Amino acid sequence: MLVLAVLIVLASLLIIGLPVAFALLLSGAVGLWAFGGAPILMGILSTTPLSTANSYELITIPMFILMAEFVIISGVSSDLFRAATIWVGRVRGGVAMATALAGAGFGAISGSSTAAAATLASTSLPEMIKQGYEPKLAGGVVAISGTLAMLIPPSIALILYGILADVPVSLLMISGIIPGLLVTLAIILTVAVLVTIWPASAPVGQSYTLVQKIASLRRVGPMVLLFLAVTGTIYSGIATPTEASGIGAFVAMLLAIWERRLTLPGLFGALRRSAVTTCMILFIILGAHVFGYFFTITRVTNDLADWVGSLPLSPLAIMIVILIGYIILGFFMDQVAILILTIPVILPIVLQIGYDPIWFGVVVVVTAEIGMVTPPLGMNVFVVARYTQRPVAELFRGVMPHVLAHLVVIAILVAFPAIVLWLPSTM
Repeated sequence: MLVLAVLIVLASLLIIGLPVAFALLLSGAVGLWAFGGAPILMGILSTTPLSTANSYELITIPMFILMAEFVIISGVSSDLFRAATIWVGRVRGGVAMATALAGAGFGAISGSSTAAAATLASTSLPEMIKQGYEPKLAGGVVAISGTLAMLIPPSIALILYGILADVPVSLLMISGIIPGLLVTLAIILTVAVLVTIWPASAPVGQSYTLVQKIASLRRVGPMVLLFLAVTGTIYSGIATPTEASGIGAFVAMLLAIWERRLTLPGLFGALRRSAVTTCMILFIILGAHVFGYFFTITRVTNDLADWVGSLPLSPLAIMIVILIGYIILGFFMDQVAILILTIPVILPIVLQIGYDPIWFGVVVVVTAEIGMVTPPLGMNVFVVARYTQRPVAELFRGVMPHVLAHLVVIAILVAFPAIVLWLPSTM
């Protein structure tokens, strides 16, 4: 009864618009006080902030966020888009396909989905509109391509999952590469299907010579260098994810300096934005830890795992129910908050029914991508709407075919776990 009351308090606080961190902290504190009184509550509140911020792996979060800020300043994303357009832009819908490739490239050097969506919206979207693309198609591709940064390393979402699930972050980051490429292919194929059914929605692009195509790859070099500095060092074992995050931020800063775009105000702005985002994430983790302690001392997680294990359902059926629950939560909550709130509760169930925690982390992040583009929150769609000045409802309709394609990708990953687990097994 106490657990139900605390969950009602949490839901009420979220509904009235209280920030997730405060909602988790207050509802968890109420539950701890009701269960064990002031001594237990004060004991946990006096130790949790230090234990939360004292995790070595958390250093990766501000470093990768700072790396993304320097990448945006350097303008590499524009070069990625231009190079992709030169290679695939001549086919019908080619610029939209190039947007997906640029999104994958930007995701490989940035862990922020909203930053990727904003960058693509400012580079590829004006080009597509100028060439006569239907705004609904163009906006949908930009919004869904931005989500690739959640999956392709370095991924803030995978780092958070690794910290929460206590699994190696290095294995998680490498395991996101092949699924990330699979999602990129799904976006491209979805565009191909849409422009085949409705040819008027996208024109045929300009053709380029082989010399022009090869020359365009020169500008992709910095992205490859940054990718090798981060993912390459992690895969080869030269550096841990924490060390690689520092290397990545430093190389990205050098890249911005090389491009002569890093000014003193720009540097201070990047540092300030990185600090603000990091503090927000840490505060959510702090609130989740307090709430998690309540679940631990009331044995909710253990009892729930035992109950699910006794259900007359196959492990696959239970997993499908769990993933449907994540999709529904994505309609109403931020993806970082969903991970922090649910992983401590759901992961024991996943382990009990026999699934690999590395595989589950990747599948959950792919599922969370759907929440970035579905109403009513759909953060990436709102970012694109701000740049296009188009109705949000129109953009949500434009992204729906890609949501269906995402569901197909999730089904493939569930049916063939080796797609996720093969590459990290070679490390």
